[in-house]
Formats: sequence, C-alpha cells, structure tokens
Amino acid sequence: MPLVPPDLEPPVAPRRPHTVPRADGTVVDDPWHWLRDREDPAVRAHLEAENAYAEALLAPHADLVEALFEGIRGRVEETDASVPVLDGPWLYYSRTREGLAYGISCRRPAPAGVTDPGDLPDSHRLPVDPTAPPADEVVILDANAEAEGHPYLSIGTFAVSQDHRLAVLGVDHDGSEEFRLTVRDLATGATVEEVTDRASYGAVWFDDHRTFLYLVADEAWRPYQIWRHRLGDPPGSDVLVMEESDERFWLGVGRTRDDRFVAVHAGTKLVDEWHLIPADEPEAAPRCVLPRALGVEADVEHRDGVLYVHTNHGGATDFRLVTAPIDDPDPARWSELVPHRPGVRLEGVEVFAHHLVLEERTGGRTQVRLCDPDTGAGEVLELGEESSVVGLGSVAAFDARTLRFGYASMTTPGRVIDLDTATGERRVLKQQPVRGGYDRERFTTFRTWATSHDGAEVPVSVVHRADVALDGTAPCLVYAYGAYEHSIDPVFSAGRLNLLERGVVFAIAHVRGGGEMGRAWWEQGRLGAKANTFHDLVACAEHLVATGAAARDRLAVRGGSAGGLTVGAALNLRPELFAAAVAEVPFVDVINTMSDASLPLTVTEYDEWGDPTDPAFLEVIRSYSPYDNVRSGPYPALYVTAGLNDPRVQYWEPAKWVAALRGATTSGRPIALETELEAGHGGRSGRYDAWRDEAKVQAFVLAALGVA
Repeated sequence: MPLVPPDLEPPVAPRRPHTVPRADGTVVDDPWHWLRDREDPAVRAHLEAENAYAEALLAPHADLVEALFEGIRGRVEETDASVPVLDGPWLYYSRTREGLAYGISCRRPAPAGVTDPGDLPDSHRLPVDPTAPPADEVVILDANAEAEGHPYLSIGTFAVSQDHRLAVLGVDHDGSEEFRLTVRDLATGATVEEVTDRASYGAVWFDDHRTFLYLVADEAWRPYQIWRHRLGDPPGSDVLVMEESDERFWLGVGRTRDDRFVAVHAGTKLVDEWHLIPADEPEAAPRCVLPRALGVEADVEHRDGVLYVHTNHGGATDFRLVTAPIDDPDPARWSELVPHRPGVRLEGVEVFAHHLVLEERTGGRTQVRLCDPDTGAGEVLELGEESSVVGLGSVAAFDARTLRFGYASMTTPGRVIDLDTATGERRVLKQQPVRGGYDRERFTTFRTWATSHDGAEVPVSVVHRADVALDGTAPCLVYAYGAYEHSIDPVFSAGRLNLLERGVVFAIAHVRGGGEMGRAWWEQGRLGAKANTFHDLVACAEHLVATGAAARDRLAVRGGSAGGLTVGAALNLRPELFAAAVAEVPFVDVINTMSDASLPLTVTEYDEWGDPTDPAFLEVIRSYSPYDNVRSGPYPALYVTAGLNDPRVQYWEPAKWVAALRGATTSGRPIALETELEAGHGGRSGRYDAWRDEAKVQAFVLAALGVA
C-alpha cells in the first residue's frame, strides 16, 4: 500500500508576528517562534495534534509496522549474554531476558589466581547460558527494576569502587540527561547514600573505597564542576575540586589504565588540558601535566613513570604519539614514539604493561595496530573485508597479555575476538546471534566513490540482497551524518534486514564533516566549509542513481541530530531528488540556536558551526540553515521526530521546520512530526519501544518508496 496523506488534515501552526535580531544588527521575522514556549498550552496541544496526524499517516500500514517490529524482534536473541570481562576477583557481564526491556548487569567470582582472561576456563571465559544463569551469579544492577513506574530510563553513571563493594549510580527518568546520583551496595542492592539530583555523566573512585569525584552541569548543560564526596560525611560537606569558568570547556573524570592516577580533563573539540591526582591520595590537589594551548588536542596515559601523549601538537594533523617523564612532562622533554603519518588518522591509543594498541583510520577503513610500548614498532591486525570495522574491546587488566577486539561488516554480524599477544592465537568468543536462519552469502556489500561538486571523492558503503539487480530499478535508502569528526562505520544491523529482505539497497554516505577519511575530512566539512557536507550527500545520492544502485524515483534519505541538519540542507538544495526523507531530532534551526548562548551546547558548538557574532560565520550559517532556507518546491514525504525533554536539539527546532515545510512543499506528499513527550534526544529508552519506533520509520520508508 503506498503512502498517502491521511484524511485527517495536517495540523496548522499559526503564524504569529515575531522578530528576531541577528548578530549583524539585522532583524528577521520568525513566525513560529512561539513554539519555543513549552509552558504555553497551545504548544502542547499542537504537538499532540502533530502526533495524531503522524499516527493517522501510518494507520493504514499498521500491519506492516507490526510485521517489521516482529521482524526485528524475531532476529534478535532476546535472551542473551555478553562476553565476561575479568576485573580483579570478578567477572563482569550483562544479559538480557525475553520480555524485559532493559539489560541486567551481573558478575560472578573469577577462578582463584587467574589474572589474564586468556587463562580462564571456557566455563568462565565464554558467555554464560542466559537461560540458566550460573549459581554464583550476583545481579548488581537490574535496569528493569530501575525503570519500574517510569516511562523512561537512562543510566548515565555506573562506577564500581576499586574494592568492588560499592557503585556510584546515576539515573535519569525523563530524558533530560540530568541524573540522580546515589551510592549502592553491590552485595545487597541497598542505597548507601543519596548524593545529588543534579549530576552529569561520570564518576570515579579513589583507592580508599570511600571517596569519589562526580560532575555537575550548569544551566547550559555543560559539566563545569567536579565535586569530591566522601562516604559518611554530613550532607552539604562535599568539596568543590575544580570549576571551569570558560563556557567553551567541558570537564570529565576517569582513571589511567594502570590505575595509578585519577585523571581530570578540561576540553573543547580543539583544546585539551589534563590534570592527574594520585589514586591513593583522594585529598591531593590535581596536578596539571598538560596545560591548555590553542589548537592542541591530546589524550594522556601512564606507564612506569612515563606519560604517553596522543596529540596533534607540532602540526601532526592526523596525530602522533609521544612520551614524557611524568615528573617533567613539558613538551621540550617529549620523545616521539609513533610519528605523524599523513593519511593515517591515529584515533586512539591504549597503553598496557606489555603492549600498545593503536586504533587507526586510513582510506575510510578502521584498523588496529599492536605495538611495542617502548619502541612503537608494530603490525596491523589483518581481518579481510574491505568495507568493515574493527575496534578495541573491553580488557580491564593493565598487565593482561590478551587483547580483545570487535569486528563486523555490513554482512558480518559483530564478533568478539581474543588475541594472545604472545602467541598470535585468535579465538572468537561470541558472534552476534541472528535468529531466523541468516545466511551471509545472500547479501553483498561493497564500497563505491562519488565525485562531489568540488572534485572530492566521497566513499559510500553499500549493502543489498545479492539477487537484487543494480540496474536502476531498486529502491534505496541513504544514511548520512557528517559532523563532529564522527564516523558512521559500516557495521551489521539485524534490524536493517527488514529492508534488505524486501529488496531495498542500503547505503551510508560518508560525507565530509565526519571522520571517515581522517582529520582533513572533518576540516573540509565544518565552519566555513560546512556546505561541502550537503553537496557530498547530493553527490552520493546522484552517484547511486547513475550507477544503477538506486532508482531515480525510489530514493530515500535518513539522518539524525546533526545528520538531520545534513538531510534538511540537502532537501533545500535538491527537494526533487528524494521520494522520502527521515529526519530524527534534526538540528535545523541553526541560526536561532547558535545565536542564543543561554541554550545548552551553543557556546561549546562554536568550534563546529562558528560563532554567528562573527559576520562571516553568520553568513555561512544563514546560507544553509534548513529552517531559514525552506523554499517553494517539491519536497519529499517526510517523517520527523523530536523529544520534548531533549537537551541537545530542542523540540521546537523540528516543530518549526515542519511548519515551514508544510507551507512550502508543492509535491502533495505528507509531512509528519512525531514528538516523544516523555523522552529526550535518543527517543524512548526500552528496547521494545525502540524497535517499535524503528519499525514505524521502516514502514514509512517502504510505503513512500512503493515497496510491497
């Protein structure tokens, strides 16, 4: 059944005169500015009317939605368990159970004397039987119990103390990403202490097992304070350890992998500052080992009195690795361990007692390099498929000889693999189960390249059913993001099989603004070069049509958050190119948001989009902001989502954009907005709710593309 406008008339958001001053002194009309007032009953009524319209649009496809939901559910092993992680005397893992929406965090005692995961017997090294958990299992957090009586749940912090007796737990029940912080006894599940209702993400324990650091966010949702809490101290006696006054900087806390230090980080996208506190001295002041400097990014680790600094310092665009004595880490004392290699983006470094692990990206592919920690020499782990992704897995022990990594492709379900670094032996501990008889040979994946408007070659990852002819007749869905140097890697998705089985070609457009091709790929898609992102998406879509991977009249596009901006801007460039579009929590009211420094994230986002008080950046943003560039044209059918409690993209951005689109489209295709009224940026939190939401998106795409 094709997608047709429902009998219900779409909601009309009335225009109300309102002018908004711009940073350059000009004033513009913003007729839907009134939707920002969440206390106005008319706003809530409008959002509810939009939800009713979206429901009516999909009502004729209710059977399809249900079939797609069952398709996702039928391919996921609902009762499952993760590979256990050896941490001290315990093995930590999580499991799920059919019918329960959330995971269950567990642990069991490790065999006495075992310190390396490679020495564990299979009874403890492999995932437990989730249908019959071991008798010595201890449930340390049942998220289903935490969610009981609440429409939403997010666990923002779960930090276990060094003696494994206690945990700091941060819980959010409305999607605002502000967490209620408590201390739990892991043996009994009892709450030991209430800490705060205003915590941000993250907490870290000291070695005394009674002191920890936690973070608090300001009104702009920026973690700007680090507090020290000691169990047993009277309420109100927590100590402020650090406060960051620069609105561009966020704070964070953690521990070095060798557990010698608590690490305190202050940073923006382009600047990092690091402080260390001895883990056995909870009241010691943080010592700065890497001060902030304009344009210098770095991560630090510690091993045997040596700091390992992963940095772009010294013009290392794709980053390098240097070492320095911890007592004198001035850059003048740095020694280069892994030099800058143009075209090989060094994305991460993990320092172990006996080896280094470098996570790299080159030519649009991820790779893992195993190196000597003293010389930096090493080799890339060879894995095979061209369009694939590999990354480091969870290994808690600093002196472990076993390296754990994950591997997947668009046709290969995810694998967890242990590598014995002494012998080179590899062992697959788990492969993502796919119920329903998945046959990898029935599907094909490949990488192709599209030429963008300025000659740049843009990679596109494609997967389809092997018997689908790429002759220009197949329906196709293109996914894109393109911001923050964040890469959308070609991994397997059981839910995506719903589309592939029905003959849809799925493609990821690795557009500029992401990090798929290294730091330069991000630089060429941000600030004044942001328009490249949108032209890249258009070029990728046209390339898929030109090469026969997509039918010209059966092409859809999808993106979320900053990817929703990418979708929105591309639609303004070429509204006739796509038959359907999905924009989830899209960042589309760019000028107004970036001009309002009181909103969450705005100031910290200047590095990505530019500060509109600068006339040059204002003009660039004005040139692509989706809301401000809606024009009369044949826009595709659109399915747009929002979250009322979303602190990252305020709900009114998609609401205003949809109102503008409805008045501009000439295609007659429906435009729907669905707002989660009790959730935030990530939508509903339980897995069954998330699967049902995904089924609705898939049903919309299939109906809009005329797929039976």
